[in-house]
Amino acid sequence: MTVRDEVNIAGVPWPVYKLLSLAVGFVVLVIVGIATGSAAPAVLAAAAAGTIVWLGLGALHHTHS
Repeated sequence: MTVRDEVNIAGVPWPVYKLLSLAVGFVVLVIVGIATGSAAPAVLAAAAAGTIVWLGLGALHHTHS
């Protein structure tokens, strides 16, 4: 892993793909929450989107390492 592949947060190195998946999950949470006006579908959609991005980019990251 190179220095560009991770970011230190409170002294703990985080891979960039994990931070990206959290950001995608948050964006989906806000968009679905506004569109539906309900927390349940927003949380479920955000969890699904974040998980898909986390696993997909994680798999790509590990194949290129």
